[in-house]
Amino acid sequence: MQLNGLPFPGREREQAMLAQLVTELGKGRPAVMTVTGRPGFLQSELLGWTAGFAEDHGLRVLRARGTPGESGLRYGMVGQLLTPMEGLSDGSLHALAGQGPEGRLPGLAELLRTAHDRPTLLVADDVGWLDPASLHWFEALVRRLPGTRVALLASATGAVHPGWCGVASSGLVRSTQLALAPLTLRDVATTVALICGTPGDEPFTAAAREITVGNPAVLHEALALFTVRGHEPVAARVPELRAIIESVCGEYADRALSGLSDTAVAVVRALAVCGELVDLPLLYALAGSRTASEPGLRLALEASGLATAGGTGLRLCCPEAGGWVLAQMPAGERADLYARAAELAYRAAVPDEDIARLLLAARPVGEPWALHTLRRTCAAALRAGRSAHAIACLTRALEEPLEPAARAQLGLELAAIEVLTAPEAADRRLEEIIRTPGDELAQARTRAADLGFARGSVEGLRRAVTSALPTARGGERDEMTALFWLSQEDRRDDTELMLHDLDPLPEDPLSPAQAGARAWQLALRGEDLAMARALARRALTGQDCGTALILPRLAAARALCLTDDMDEAEVRLDVLHTEVRRRRVRAAAAMVLAFRGELNLRRGRLDMAERDVAAAERALPQSQWHPHSAPYLTAVRITVALESGHDDQARALAAAPAASQDGMAWAYLLFARGTVASLDGRTAEAVELFRGAGRELLRRGHLNPAVMPWRSMAARACEALQDHAEARRLSEEEIALARRWGAASALGWAQLGAGRVSHEDRAGQLREAVRTLRGTPARLAFAGALTDLAETELDAGNLQAAAPLVAELATFTTTHRPSSKLAERARSLAGRLGRPAAPALGPHPAWPTLTEAERRTAILAGLGHGNREIADMLKVTRRTVELRLSGAYRKLRIGGRMELRALVRATEGYGTDVA
Repeated sequence: MQLNGLPFPGREREQAMLAQLVTELGKGRPAVMTVTGRPGFLQSELLGWTAGFAEDHGLRVLRARGTPGESGLRYGMVGQLLTPMEGLSDGSLHALAGQGPEGRLPGLAELLRTAHDRPTLLVADDVGWLDPASLHWFEALVRRLPGTRVALLASATGAVHPGWCGVASSGLVRSTQLALAPLTLRDVATTVALICGTPGDEPFTAAAREITVGNPAVLHEALALFTVRGHEPVAARVPELRAIIESVCGEYADRALSGLSDTAVAVVRALAVCGELVDLPLLYALAGSRTASEPGLRLALEASGLATAGGTGLRLCCPEAGGWVLAQMPAGERADLYARAAELAYRAAVPDEDIARLLLAARPVGEPWALHTLRRTCAAALRAGRSAHAIACLTRALEEPLEPAARAQLGLELAAIEVLTAPEAADRRLEEIIRTPGDELAQARTRAADLGFARGSVEGLRRAVTSALPTARGGERDEMTALFWLSQEDRRDDTELMLHDLDPLPEDPLSPAQAGARAWQLALRGEDLAMARALARRALTGQDCGTALILPRLAAARALCLTDDMDEAEVRLDVLHTEVRRRRVRAAAAMVLAFRGELNLRRGRLDMAERDVAAAERALPQSQWHPHSAPYLTAVRITVALESGHDDQARALAAAPAASQDGMAWAYLLFARGTVASLDGRTAEAVELFRGAGRELLRRGHLNPAVMPWRSMAARACEALQDHAEARRLSEEEIALARRWGAASALGWAQLGAGRVSHEDRAGQLREAVRTLRGTPARLAFAGALTDLAETELDAGNLQAAAPLVAELATFTTTHRPSSKLAERARSLAGRLGRPAAPALGPHPAWPTLTEAERRTAILAGLGHGNREIADMLKVTRRTVELRLSGAYRKLRIGGRMELRALVRATEGYGTDVA
């Protein structure tokens, strides 16, 4: 195919200059022109076109082509040029053929004499293979060119010096060197349209140029094969184009390698492995000890088209060819080459990322630096979000010779990362560590069980733990027992326990891990709040965070949440989250964030709960959560969406299929689905969902209503279905269990549930719930009780009793977004009273001068929130909170937080015991 007479587009400028050379020669003006470029850049094609163009214009054309085979023959290329020429003397013919005595510059005089009658173009293709005698002959020719009708057109692979044949020294003849460049994007687009018969789309064209590196010969051959196979030049077909180009480059590399010496082949392989990483001496050292002394090596490599000069070294002309070259090597030799390259790169202080790339394909090197490099690269990859590369680095590190303890530690780190891409492989790796015997692996075994159980894995890990328990001793046995019981709290039955002699948890364990497990056990069963609190604190303060297990501390923090010690629980969750992030335990970090989201939800901090849930999904996408624990995250997301006023989002989440239908996580999801069903008026379905959540908990002996108030929610639905007796029974049962547990928030919620279904003194029961919940950390329940009581008073016409309730509720909802359920109800109640829904902080004359940001910050500070808590609520920095408060103090002309608190409490009804 041709465009303007050329084999390929993109060489129009060179065509014009070559045509000008022929035209000038026809006018009797001699010249020398050299065309240079990388292999495949069409030097030979351009010379062939020029020769044809000259012949068409009546010029005599003499051609020759340099080859490796003739580079050692005297007058090899000159003989090709002159032998076909008429008028050559017998002496010259014999000299050119290497016969008889050597003549001086054979045929040169005849060439110049005959050129007087007919202008002559000498075309010498690939002068890089000139033999010394031919080079001397060409230098003599150039010195004699002035005044003749002879032009010399030569080509070379790679760059040649402009004075390669004495042109620069003569200065008497016009000389030009055309350096061929890679094809531009426009040239590639033209080529695609020409060969494929239709224009390619922009992504396809860009990919074609990138993959071929603008090499016209490779592009032409690849597009021809691409078109023959019936493909269209569209983005969707780029993978097929890439495969064809790689095959074309590989076949060329294979042919080129067959013509090289063993030393040259070794250099090409070294270039394919690390040509861009080390300088030429190190590259030659990798290829072999005698490489640097082999004569003509660099010229042979450049002439082969496989390598070209780059700066002070060499580089592969076609990167795709490197893969093909290495693929032809035996696997063992290739792995050894990569290992030697990695060691050279390490000694040359090459960056870790590049050394690790070499190590990934290398045999084990057995040196500490290799392990350290892979681990540092893994850490950097994790920071950059490249989890697959991080996993590859640690997997390769495990191939190095390691002590058992170090191998187990690496396995733990790898399993913690594998949850992102291969969670089942992570579980199997943890099980293998647990089953590996040896006293030196005691800590690794407990950590493996801890990581697996914290993610939600149960069955396989539990079997591994029970197999390890009989030989466990001391602290390992205590921790394994604690972990087993924590996982057992989520099982349907105890059939497995009957098969193993497992120690029960002590009533008052000294082991921090067992204390955490026992605290959670008591909290779930609703027994002995004081003991549960004490044990939870023992678990959280009993040992160094660097060696403490994750799951017992998480259980202890959850127990503190149920004992109404939410401030303490939040601090412990923050510390735990910081630690698991530092250890890169993504699954545990996601679980901690989800639990913190639930805690913030209980406290009425909707923005913070939403933030935690979103962070949990960033830490570990829900699709990567263990099926056993994933429903819990969905349940928290549903509840946050409902309270935030995003009902459609809650419905969509509730309708999605669950990953698992067993365990406490499933109970949470049933409860959340029941809440959505109640919202939509599907009351009978809601009753069944709440009861289903209760059944999941009861079969495990989890009686504490602080865990999940399914009874009061089911009672409310039963009341709507006119089943008053069942509603009363469920409410009374929840109150009794809440009193048994003793947490004010659990009791207050139970009293709120009873008030909602009461037909006798509803207001009185709701007042009791408000009184119980006031001052507790269960702010969402307290706000609900305030709302129900205010609504009841308004329904009864008691506006005076409702007014302070609505005012307090309005102040409480300052931090809630306007679309939240609580804010909507507050506005509705305020409307019924004929008052604004926001707190009327008007008594102070300077209050209106505060900005909205200062006002919200001042209200929160006046309500007793600390600067850190306010910063989290408003999603600003602590410094911003401090600046806003300073501005508010200055405008209000008050001295600090105590006066601000008094100001806020002086608003309508706030601080009055409205119960």
